Amino acid sequence: MTNKDKSTIPLSPSLTNAFKDFKRSQTVKPILYSRVLLLSLQAIFNALIISLVARLLVVLIDLITNISFYGKLSALPASPAGNHWGWWVVLVPVTGSLLVGVMARFGSAAIRGHGIPEAMETIMLKESKIPPAITFLKPLSAAISIGTGGPFGAEGPIIATGGAFGSLTGQIMHISPGERKIMLAAGACAGMSAIFGSPLAAIMLAIELLLFEFSPRSLIPVALSCITGAAMHFILFGIYPVFNMAGIPVPTILALLTYIFMGAFIGFAASFVSRSVYWVEDTFERLPIHWMWWPALGAVFVGIIGYYAPVTMGVGYINITNLLTGNLPLTSLLVLCCLKYFSWVIALGSVTSGGTLAPLFTIGGALGAITGYFLLKYLPGIQINLATAALIGMAAMFAGASRAVLTSILFAFETTGQPNGLLPLLGACIAAYLVSFFMMKKGSIMTEKIGRRGFSTPDTYFPDMLLKVKAKALIKQSAVMIHSDYSVQELRDWCIPNFSKVTNRFFIATEANSSFLGYIDKKVLFAENIDAELSIRQIIRSDLPLVSEDQFANSVCEIMGNAELDVIAVHSNKDKKKILGCIEASDIVRVYSELHKRDGHYHRSISLPKLAMRLIIKAKFFIQSKKTI
Repeated sequence: MTNKDKSTIPLSPSLTNAFKDFKRSQTVKPILYSRVLLLSLQAIFNALIISLVARLLVVLIDLITNISFYGKLSALPASPAGNHWGWWVVLVPVTGSLLVGVMARFGSAAIRGHGIPEAMETIMLKESKIPPAITFLKPLSAAISIGTGGPFGAEGPIIATGGAFGSLTGQIMHISPGERKIMLAAGACAGMSAIFGSPLAAIMLAIELLLFEFSPRSLIPVALSCITGAAMHFILFGIYPVFNMAGIPVPTILALLTYIFMGAFIGFAASFVSRSVYWVEDTFERLPIHWMWWPALGAVFVGIIGYYAPVTMGVGYINITNLLTGNLPLTSLLVLCCLKYFSWVIALGSVTSGGTLAPLFTIGGALGAITGYFLLKYLPGIQINLATAALIGMAAMFAGASRAVLTSILFAFETTGQPNGLLPLLGACIAAYLVSFFMMKKGSIMTEKIGRRGFSTPDTYFPDMLLKVKAKALIKQSAVMIHSDYSVQELRDWCIPNFSKVTNRFFIATEANSSFLGYIDKKVLFAENIDAELSIRQIIRSDLPLVSEDQFANSVCEIMGNAELDVIAVHSNKDKKKILGCIEASDIVRVYSELHKRDGHYHRSISLPKLAMRLIIKAKFFIQSKKTI
């Protein structure tokens, strides 16, 4: 059968159906406009519902706060800071945490945690399927936890609730797991946008922490969802920035450099904060009691700290606003930096229902203001502004802890409305991100939990390596081609001594005149129920696809996977009846490996000594030519 190995083979007209299947199985599919429209409309509807839930959550937190700390039935905004319970105040967060523990134990354990890591885990490991009960239990448990003094913000729970609602609708709809992921991310970020009125930051949060992709299919629904959430924020909460602050001055060059160094310092602090959260969580894991009691135990510390510093309890958005005035005394800054940190890290480490963004902003803002205070005291000529120092401290702390650097910058900008803060924010957050990158090897505060379970979270965005290679570069022209004028037994007899040449599951079959027929499956060829005297024409499959020479390797890879082929024929673009050769699965793996090695190969493309020598030689010839003239 050696004479049957051809480099080019004519294509049989009987492959019309194969080409139809080929067209249907292309990897580089056109954008499914109807699917994007469907997802977008559903995302907008979900955002409307989630925005109402966000408003309801804030009202419920205020209601529980008024009942718990002031004994009155009122939904007006309230803070635990003005309570008069004395030492009895310790029992308030303990009672709330006991209720949360019971809800987690007998309702759903998924309400535990601070929202974003749980959403990431669901996307990566559970096909974006969140139990429907979370849609109701998460906001209720969070309202109880925060309303009874838990040192959290409302953003984490509403992100989790929005993601749960998006996942719920995604489970009801007839969509793929990838589309359900988009619905989850759109719902989660709509909740964030509804609470803070920060659509750009919410979109970036989805891209940096939830979607793990950047494409029109995902970006359009998420963006529309976040825009809807922001519009609802203006209706339900007001048109002014959440953390309204007075205008800040344009930074000088010296001040800008100072802010960058401050960002790096806060990056070290963010790494410490992130590690300490998991250290506390590990400590609770070692306790000989059921996890249902952990929140109540952590709440004892919250209550004790809250007795001495009531401002550390509750949502604390007013604390962030006060920090941004730049007028808080040093003692207040130390309280918000140190005592808020201890209260929050213990409560979060007990795995109760809460959030991270507002506490990190509070701690980081206070640390930034403290750093700025001492810099101004001992280096008065650096020309920094305390309000700006607090602003960059807030954002740098979140950027370092979460590594969502663009989200941090945009969030600080949108929630304060300070364009003069953009450059300091950019410098400080990048510096914090840089330090965090080297300090936290196991992941960020958002991803370490997933890493501990043996899974890696995507942290880079780069083009598919196989998009750099086309099928014609992978063609194996010395492939084994089987003529159709043989019987099953003859082909079996040929395979045995040529075992090393037939490692693939499929053969490419041809006519005697080398026109293409289809594929022969070795499983069928050697099946016991196949008559050995049959012609191989009777076992040829002509319903399997081919690829064109200009298709990218990632498309070829997907087509082979969908058709379960380990070898595929390649036809010419100019003449679809002309087969140029075939591609084996091993060829794709080899090219993929080579491309990765090439990206990791460090070399100098321009040699300065050689370049200098060439320039000298050219100059010498030029001078000699002038003298000759």
